[in-house]
Amino acid sequence: MRQQFSDALKEAMKAGDKRRVSTVRLITSALKDRDIEQRGLGKEPLSDDEILGLLTKMVKQRQESMKIYEDNARPELAEQEREEIAIIMGFMPQQMDDAQVAAAIDAVVKETGAAGMRDMGKVMAALKERHAGQMDFGKASAAIKARLSAG
Repeated sequence: MRQQFSDALKEAMKAGDKRRVSTVRLITSALKDRDIEQRGLGKEPLSDDEILGLLTKMVKQRQESMKIYEDNARPELAEQEREEIAIIMGFMPQQMDDAQVAAAIDAVVKETGAAGMRDMGKVMAALKERHAGQMDFGKASAAIKARLSAG
């Protein structure tokens, strides 16, 4: 993934795409910060799955900012956040739709033998392991709760 970021930065610089250049630089900067933090803790640099988690967090931050800008009548700033979200999501795997998320939850529930709310952590951990960066785990959490309380 790291190579993807440097390639994207070079392409954006050649194309003169200022928004893309600044967004990719934000990603690489956040990645370097996390790598330095990891090194300080005596750990390895971030794995691709951890990088996906970082990208997901960056998208979520921008979605929150976008909502604040829209609520405060700042459409130009909301649009800037929207553009950054699109660029960041370009580095992430395709997001699963609601039907795919429900199917993944059903499969994991069956596989783990989850029978009630006390098994929610087990189901969530399995989903995060298999589908990192592919689903919104906030929404998935609600769906898991509904599935386990009905089950």
